[in-house]
Amino acid sequence: MDKFRAITAFVRVAESGGFTAAGNKLGMSVSAITKSVARLEDELGTQLFNRTTRRLATTDFGREFYKRCVQILAELEDAETSVRQANAAPKGEVRVIVPFSYGRVTVVPRLGEFYRRYPDVQLNISFSDRPVDLIENGYDVAVRVGEMSDSRLITRLLTKGPLVTVASPGYIAKHGKPMTPSDLDQHNCVIGRYGPEWTYRGKNGRNMNMRVRGNLSIFNGDAYREAAVAGVGVAQNTWWLFRWDLQEGTVVPLLEDYQADGAPVSVVYPANRHVAAKVRAFIDFLVEISKRDVPKEKERAALLAELVPAKAGR
Repeated sequence: MDKFRAITAFVRVAESGGFTAAGNKLGMSVSAITKSVARLEDELGTQLFNRTTRRLATTDFGREFYKRCVQILAELEDAETSVRQANAAPKGEVRVIVPFSYGRVTVVPRLGEFYRRYPDVQLNISFSDRPVDLIENGYDVAVRVGEMSDSRLITRLLTKGPLVTVASPGYIAKHGKPMTPSDLDQHNCVIGRYGPEWTYRGKNGRNMNMRVRGNLSIFNGDAYREAAVAGVGVAQNTWWLFRWDLQEGTVVPLLEDYQADGAPVSVVYPANRHVAAKVRAFIDFLVEISKRDVPKEKERAALLAELVPAKAGR
């Protein structure tokens, strides 16, 4: 039995004084109303109405039950109204987990802008370069690098760029510039979270893996980027990680003719039927600021073309 429906039917019958009037108010047939009330009486084990051919009146039990039911329905309506109003404007805590570099470079510098728009949202941000189970750990939103395959999550692409190989101008001046992926055998390569197998696109258009060697392994995005900037060795990662260093010239691109597609950077969140306004606001903000950080293709090509001769000749 649908108890909520039965209680609603009972209350409307009691208020309107008849099954027909109650059915009209609820958009239900008289037969459906009658069956709902009868099942409720069977469930309670008592009669709620005294029925005659001329009139319908609540019993003593019915009057007491009516008072309780009216209170329950009123509280439920208040609860629904409260939730709708709270969800109309972003408000409350949002638990977020992001990679170190994405969070530090993209999210944190723009938090002032976010709070000017949504002053009633409280962000609880954690940082990790390793995948975390959102549902098990109670996160509302995560930013992840790589292809997503979890059917419990909804994925929205933030950005995707080439997989770039870089080194600092100082490193190149001292050790030379690799011209093909096989030349990396002669270089110190910084090993990151993806291991010593680096991906390149061959002349036939297919990807190939090149095993590299080096004296440093780092499993933190920020530290990995900083090691490349410091001239420790050659590094490979998504263009997104090195975009500001490329713009500033603290690293220069290598092996551009062999660049393969990089891993996508995406925002993911549990596949709930309804996404709270506070969560939706933060997700949309991540999409907005990520697109804002990506130069147009022509601008990026011009920028990289300027950087190579300017820095390599130092």
